[in-house]
Amino acid sequence: MMNTSHLHKLSSTQPSSSFLPKPSIRRGPPASLLPTEKRGSSTLEFQGKQKYLLSIRASVTDNVKEVKTSKENASSVKAIIRATAPGLLSNLASANPFDAYQDWAGKTLLLELVSADIDSATGLEKETIKGYAKKVKTENDEVIYESEFKVPAGYGEVGAILVQNELHKEIFLNNIVLDGFPNSPIHFNCSSWVHSIYDNPSKRIFFSNKSYLPNDTPTGLKKLRETDLENLRGNGEGERKKFDRIYDYDTYNDLGDPDSSSDDLARPVLGSKAHPYPRRCRTGRPRSKKDPSSETRSNSVYVPRDETFEDVKTSTFGKTTLKSVLHAFLPTLEVILLNPNLGFPHFTEIDTLFKEGIPVPKDKNFFQLLLPRLVKTITDGGDEALLFESPAMMERDKFSWFRDEEFSRQTLAGLNPYSLELVTEWPLKSKLDPEIYGSPESLITTELVEREIRGVMTIDEALKQKKMFILDYHDLLLPYVSKVREIEGTTLYGSRTLFFLTMEGTLKPIAIELTRPPVGDKPQWKQVFTPGWDGTSCWLWRLAKAHVCAHDWLSPACYSLLRTHCCTEPYIIAANRQLSAMHPIYRLLHPHFRYTMEINALARESLINAGGIIESCFSPGKYAIELSSVAYDQLWRFDMEALPADLIRRGMAVEDPTAEHGLKLSIEDYPFANDGLILWDAIKQWVRDYVNHYYPDSSLVESDKELQDWWTEVRTKGHADKKDEPWWPVLKTPEELVNVLTTIIWVAAGHHAAVNFGQYVYAGYFPNRPTIARTNMPTEDPVDDEYKNFLHKPEFALLKCFPSKIQATKVMAVLDVLSSHSPDEEYLGDQTEPSWAENPVTKAAFERFNGRLKELEGIIDERNTNLSLKNRTGAGVVPYELLKPFSKPGVTGMGVPNSISI
Repeated sequence: MMNTSHLHKLSSTQPSSSFLPKPSIRRGPPASLLPTEKRGSSTLEFQGKQKYLLSIRASVTDNVKEVKTSKENASSVKAIIRATAPGLLSNLASANPFDAYQDWAGKTLLLELVSADIDSATGLEKETIKGYAKKVKTENDEVIYESEFKVPAGYGEVGAILVQNELHKEIFLNNIVLDGFPNSPIHFNCSSWVHSIYDNPSKRIFFSNKSYLPNDTPTGLKKLRETDLENLRGNGEGERKKFDRIYDYDTYNDLGDPDSSSDDLARPVLGSKAHPYPRRCRTGRPRSKKDPSSETRSNSVYVPRDETFEDVKTSTFGKTTLKSVLHAFLPTLEVILLNPNLGFPHFTEIDTLFKEGIPVPKDKNFFQLLLPRLVKTITDGGDEALLFESPAMMERDKFSWFRDEEFSRQTLAGLNPYSLELVTEWPLKSKLDPEIYGSPESLITTELVEREIRGVMTIDEALKQKKMFILDYHDLLLPYVSKVREIEGTTLYGSRTLFFLTMEGTLKPIAIELTRPPVGDKPQWKQVFTPGWDGTSCWLWRLAKAHVCAHDWLSPACYSLLRTHCCTEPYIIAANRQLSAMHPIYRLLHPHFRYTMEINALARESLINAGGIIESCFSPGKYAIELSSVAYDQLWRFDMEALPADLIRRGMAVEDPTAEHGLKLSIEDYPFANDGLILWDAIKQWVRDYVNHYYPDSSLVESDKELQDWWTEVRTKGHADKKDEPWWPVLKTPEELVNVLTTIIWVAAGHHAAVNFGQYVYAGYFPNRPTIARTNMPTEDPVDDEYKNFLHKPEFALLKCFPSKIQATKVMAVLDVLSSHSPDEEYLGDQTEPSWAENPVTKAAFERFNGRLKELEGIIDERNTNLSLKNRTGAGVVPYELLKPFSKPGVTGMGVPNSISI
């Protein structure tokens, strides 16, 4: 990593001729006041854990003489620095005597102003102007610092500031404003951690809020722009430290734990020819001893420092709460519920989770402070319990999950609206090898379908009129059925679920086919289940639906995790490596990248890891994330991640220039698509206004080296396993750039919101959406005792198929947190970024964007009062609000945050 501490000498009498390495000089108090430093160690004896959160504002004064100039032709500047961490500085002295001295002496931060111009006489960068910050007062919970400068006439506009933190602890800089220049203040939005010089002597570089394409970069900033990017790329070597801000790539080689005493925790590396996958951020942890292709696991996973904001914003409340649930609360549940296979004997016992709760040991009562929504005091004596709040679906109609109409409706307006497809080929047929998986022909026949739709039309007429739709998990799951069935406590089938579009515009489920491939000496088994009129058929149908619901979870839990979380991380890494912080496209995308890498690291740590929540509570078990690799290989295409393209690919829409949004939907009342297309158009118009301002013609797109390098790296490194696919968009015109950027923002905001924030609404009462089916269908082997028990007590057979108590409560606790909005959630189109607000054109465009999103809120409210829209409203129906842009805190079933932050 290039060290920016060499950019300028301390002396202000000699101009800096180049950005070549120069010796650094350490500043500080007399040696007698210095703390003892342990040589060869990265720690100091008095080093504290506190962190500063600072905002810097500069205004007029006249004092500092870093650059030789006369009072007559100099502008005077005072820097006011605000520390916003309550109670922080009261602990400063006890943390480190040296830091206390530095703070008292006004030597906390060294700032250096950098001119955007070069010296006309030498052709080199101008000398920086330096000034220290000094504490002057406290104000509410803020500590105020001041720093003074003099800027000579002809120095030019200040385009960057170098910052050096001379304390032993990191500091969070919010922003810097320089007043005292003839035209206007100069704003610097930092929002970044500044490391201690004792961790890294490099100076931090912050550019002003004015955006520049690479070819327009002021000459005095060009080398600095390159240096900043080189620092962020690193050299690809060594283990990353917490204070590092280095972005690099690696495979998903840290999900397993080959070195564990359990032989069952090894997992294949995702990100290879055998298991294609996007790339994640490199950590540099040591390799496994038993499997050198895997990385060893640790309690804390590195992400670049500016991707972790846990000490800055309460918007990471959800992330912090999730971490508390995963690391502390769930292990407590495992102790309370000793038998991992114990199920619910009656449906009334499921209800106790919402009425009485599960007692929490008194020595664990600190959970109420961490998880107030989940852990509540239930007696005057102070006893506490895990007590779930009733989900909206349960509150409106406790038995709606039993109804076929609700089962169908949720394919259009539930937590997974992305899997339903139009049937375009008949008869249904598998594409898998029949020599391995058995007969490819489906048992859902023409005669069966026409019988179930009661002779309303023939199958040919239904196909022609686009009346037949399907959830098809047959070919995706069938290759894993035998492997999954070797895992105790779960099972799997390949499944097809067929729906018919009624005259009312609602879907009617007409058949479910479950298939088991040949296993050992057993031949292929498959059976079709239909809504029956007799007791046995009705209960078999309910069991079949439970299996399909468990399969349907694979989309939001695994495939959507892939499509949103995992596929977005390469965009973030590439942007930080190739797009300067002053690049307008970086500044457009940055709000949509916040917190994603940290939440992804937490997922690798405790959610999708070997033995984690996904593996222990979802049907495919230890093959769940491996299955997402199969989905990535077979299904993921960047050009199909745009909402219109996705709808067209699934047959849910066709292009129609005369229709609203340019699409005609196959199902007119499709709440996710109806609301999503308005949101998509609003995002696209905002992006188009922004892009066209900076790229008025195509030549600017093609000649933008940083932009082209970013998009090349996304393809060749971030998604290296698909780098040679022909469908990757090219960036040659502004409109092509608009399409790429709109897709990325849609995935991070709209797509993620649609599949994430309804999880507790629809799956908080788990019989509606069980994550796992633990038992085979009774008819698969009707001679055993299970079939007899089913006939005797079918309700118990369904409960036995559902998740166990520990699985259900674990998932419910996690879903409650995942579905929550934090108090200061950053919503799409709500707050402008400083760099957008500073430019009149982008500021006006954003205000129009904000107005469109407020209009969308009104449209959604109006639609949800229209009783003719039966897929989004009605008696006992949860109104569809998942794409309503804004929300209050908590589990609300609405709200579209800027980024994937939970």
